[in-house]
Amino acid sequence: MNKAFVREDAGEEGENLPAGAPSLPAGSVNYMTPAGHRRLREEFEQLVKVERPALVQVVSWAAGNGDRSENGDYIYGKKRLREIDWRIRYLSKRLDSAVVVDPQEQENLEQVFFGATVTLIDLADAGMSETTYQIVGVDEADAGVGRISWIAPLARALMKAREGDVVSFQSPAGRRELEVVEIFYR
Repeated sequence: MNKAFVREDAGEEGENLPAGAPSLPAGSVNYMTPAGHRRLREEFEQLVKVERPALVQVVSWAAGNGDRSENGDYIYGKKRLREIDWRIRYLSKRLDSAVVVDPQEQENLEQVFFGATVTLIDLADAGMSETTYQIVGVDEADAGVGRISWIAPLARALMKAREGDVVSFQSPAGRRELEVVEIFYR
Protein backbone atom coordinates (compact mmCIF):
# COMPACT_ATOMS: atom_id res chain seq x y z
CA MET A 1 0.00 0.00 0.00
CA ASN A 2 1.16 3.51 -0.76
CA LYS A 3 2.56 5.25 2.34
CA ALA A 4 0.36 8.26 1.61
CA PHE A 5 -2.63 6.23 2.78
CA VAL A 6 -1.08 4.81 5.93
CA ARG A 7 -1.37 6.66 9.21
CA GLU A 8 1.91 6.29 11.06
CA ASP A 9 1.42 8.88 13.80
CA ALA A 10 -1.13 6.90 15.83
CA GLY A 11 0.23 6.23 19.31
CA GLU A 12 -0.01 2.81 20.85
CA GLU A 13 -2.71 3.83 23.35
CA GLY A 14 -4.89 5.68 20.85
CA GLU A 15 -4.40 3.20 18.04
CA ASN A 16 -7.60 2.60 16.09
CA LEU A 17 -9.85 4.01 18.80
CA PRO A 18 -13.47 4.26 17.69
CA ALA A 19 -15.32 7.55 18.00
CA GLY A 20 -16.13 8.27 21.63
CA ALA A 21 -13.70 5.70 23.05
CA PRO A 22 -12.11 6.96 26.25
CA SER A 23 -8.47 7.87 26.02
CA LEU A 24 -5.94 8.70 28.68
CA PRO A 25 -3.82 11.84 28.67
CA ALA A 26 -0.28 11.15 27.50
CA GLY A 27 1.91 9.79 30.25
CA SER A 28 -0.90 9.24 32.75
CA VAL A 29 -1.71 6.08 34.68
CA ASN A 30 -4.79 3.96 33.87
CA TYR A 31 -6.42 3.99 37.31
CA MET A 32 -9.40 1.68 37.87
CA THR A 33 -11.60 0.68 40.76
CA PRO A 34 -11.83 -3.04 41.57
CA ALA A 35 -15.44 -3.10 40.26
CA GLY A 36 -14.45 -1.43 36.98
CA HIS A 37 -11.53 -3.82 36.54
CA ARG A 38 -13.83 -6.78 37.20
CA ARG A 39 -16.37 -5.56 34.59
CA LEU A 40 -13.66 -5.18 31.92
CA ARG A 41 -12.19 -8.58 32.80
CA GLU A 42 -15.67 -10.20 32.54
CA GLU A 43 -16.26 -8.58 29.13
CA PHE A 44 -12.84 -9.80 27.95
CA GLU A 45 -13.55 -13.35 29.15
CA GLN A 46 -17.01 -13.34 27.50
CA LEU A 47 -15.55 -12.26 24.16
CA VAL A 48 -12.63 -14.71 24.24
CA LYS A 49 -14.39 -17.78 25.61
CA VAL A 50 -17.96 -17.47 24.31
CA GLU A 51 -18.67 -14.95 21.54
CA ARG A 52 -15.55 -15.33 19.40
CA PRO A 53 -15.54 -19.17 19.29
CA ALA A 54 -19.26 -19.24 18.42
CA LEU A 55 -18.75 -16.68 15.66
CA VAL A 56 -15.76 -18.56 14.25
CA GLN A 57 -18.00 -21.62 13.89
CA VAL A 58 -20.65 -19.60 12.02
CA VAL A 59 -18.05 -18.05 9.69
CA SER A 60 -16.48 -21.45 9.04
CA TRP A 61 -19.89 -22.95 8.23
CA ALA A 62 -20.76 -19.99 5.98
CA ALA A 63 -17.40 -20.23 4.16
CA GLY A 64 -18.15 -23.86 3.34
CA ASN A 65 -21.39 -22.88 1.61
CA GLY A 66 -19.66 -21.75 -1.56
CA ASP A 67 -19.80 -18.26 -3.08
CA ARG A 68 -18.66 -15.85 -0.36
CA SER A 69 -19.36 -12.64 -2.28
CA GLU A 70 -23.11 -12.83 -1.66
CA ASN A 71 -23.06 -14.87 1.53
CA GLY A 72 -24.54 -12.62 4.25
CA ASP A 73 -23.56 -14.91 7.12
CA TYR A 74 -19.97 -14.94 5.93
CA ILE A 75 -19.73 -11.20 5.23
CA TYR A 76 -21.42 -10.13 8.46
CA GLY A 77 -19.52 -12.78 10.45
CA LYS A 78 -16.13 -11.59 9.19
CA LYS A 79 -17.05 -7.98 9.95
CA ARG A 80 -18.23 -8.87 13.46
CA LEU A 81 -15.12 -11.01 13.99
CA ARG A 82 -12.91 -8.00 13.19
CA GLU A 83 -14.88 -5.90 15.69
CA ILE A 84 -14.54 -8.57 18.41
CA ASP A 85 -10.81 -8.99 17.72
CA TRP A 86 -10.31 -5.22 17.96
CA ARG A 87 -12.24 -5.10 21.26
CA ILE A 88 -10.23 -8.01 22.66
CA ARG A 89 -6.95 -6.24 21.81
CA TYR A 90 -8.25 -2.97 23.29
CA LEU A 91 -9.42 -4.64 26.53
CA SER A 92 -6.18 -6.59 26.79
CA LYS A 93 -4.11 -3.39 26.60
CA ARG A 94 -6.36 -1.60 29.08
CA LEU A 95 -6.31 -4.47 31.57
CA ASP A 96 -2.54 -4.89 31.27
CA SER A 97 -1.93 -1.20 31.97
CA ALA A 98 -4.54 -0.89 34.75
CA VAL A 99 -3.56 0.19 38.23
CA VAL A 100 -6.35 -1.00 40.52
CA VAL A 101 -7.02 1.40 43.39
CA ASP A 102 -9.43 0.22 46.08
CA PRO A 103 -11.38 3.20 47.50
CA GLN A 104 -11.94 1.29 50.76
CA GLU A 105 -8.20 1.33 51.40
CA GLN A 106 -7.98 5.13 51.20
CA GLU A 107 -6.28 6.57 54.26
CA ASN A 108 -7.13 10.26 53.97
CA LEU A 109 -10.92 10.02 54.22
CA GLU A 110 -11.60 13.74 54.69
CA GLN A 111 -10.31 14.71 51.23
CA VAL A 112 -11.44 13.82 47.70
CA PHE A 113 -9.16 11.41 45.87
CA PHE A 114 -9.62 8.68 43.25
CA GLY A 115 -12.51 6.40 44.20
CA ALA A 116 -14.26 8.94 46.42
CA THR A 117 -18.01 9.32 46.30
CA VAL A 118 -18.88 13.00 46.66
CA THR A 119 -22.22 14.67 47.31
CA LEU A 120 -22.45 18.22 45.93
CA ILE A 121 -24.84 21.15 45.99
CA ASP A 122 -24.97 23.51 43.00
CA LEU A 123 -24.74 27.03 44.44
CA ALA A 124 -26.42 28.56 41.37
CA ASP A 125 -29.46 26.42 42.19
CA ALA A 126 -29.70 28.02 45.68
CA GLY A 127 -28.74 24.70 47.24
CA MET A 128 -31.98 23.03 46.18
CA SER A 129 -30.56 19.93 44.53
CA GLU A 130 -27.88 17.51 45.62
CA THR A 131 -25.96 15.31 43.20
CA THR A 132 -23.62 12.48 44.01
CA TYR A 133 -20.66 11.35 41.89
CA GLN A 134 -18.02 8.69 42.30
CA ILE A 135 -14.61 9.44 40.80
CA VAL A 136 -13.59 6.39 38.76
CA GLY A 137 -11.31 5.31 35.91
CA VAL A 138 -11.66 6.42 32.31
CA ASP A 139 -13.07 3.08 31.13
CA GLU A 140 -15.72 2.86 33.83
CA ALA A 141 -17.10 6.41 33.69
CA ASP A 142 -20.85 6.78 33.16
CA ALA A 143 -22.21 10.17 34.20
CA GLY A 144 -25.79 8.90 33.85
CA VAL A 145 -25.27 6.69 36.90
CA GLY A 146 -23.02 9.11 38.76
CA ARG A 147 -19.57 7.79 37.83
CA ILE A 148 -17.22 10.42 36.43
CA SER A 149 -13.71 9.92 35.12
CA TRP A 150 -10.83 11.18 37.23
CA ILE A 151 -9.71 13.26 34.23
CA ALA A 152 -13.08 15.04 33.86
CA PRO A 153 -13.04 18.78 34.66
CA LEU A 154 -15.38 18.31 37.64
CA ALA A 155 -13.28 15.49 39.10
CA ARG A 156 -10.09 17.50 38.69
CA ALA A 157 -11.72 20.48 40.44
CA LEU A 158 -12.82 18.22 43.30
CA MET A 159 -9.41 16.63 43.95
CA LYS A 160 -8.16 17.35 47.48
CA ALA A 161 -11.36 19.22 48.38
CA ARG A 162 -12.87 18.74 51.84
CA GLU A 163 -16.43 18.85 53.14
CA GLY A 164 -17.66 22.45 53.12
CA ASP A 165 -15.26 23.54 50.36
CA VAL A 166 -16.63 25.35 47.32
CA VAL A 167 -15.09 24.27 44.03
CA SER A 168 -15.33 26.10 40.76
CA PHE A 169 -14.90 24.57 37.33
CA GLN A 170 -15.63 25.27 33.69
CA SER A 171 -18.50 23.11 32.39
CA PRO A 172 -19.93 23.10 28.86
CA ALA A 173 -22.74 25.30 30.21
CA GLY A 174 -20.26 27.81 31.65
CA ARG A 175 -18.55 28.41 34.99
CA ARG A 176 -20.14 26.52 37.91
CA GLU A 177 -19.62 26.60 41.65
CA LEU A 178 -20.42 23.57 43.78
CA GLU A 179 -20.21 22.99 47.51
CA VAL A 180 -18.88 19.67 48.80
CA VAL A 181 -21.46 18.32 51.25
CA GLU A 182 -20.19 14.80 51.93
CA ILE A 183 -17.22 12.60 51.04
CA PHE A 184 -17.15 8.86 51.55
CA TYR A 185 -15.32 5.86 50.18
CA ARG A 186 -17.13 2.61 49.43
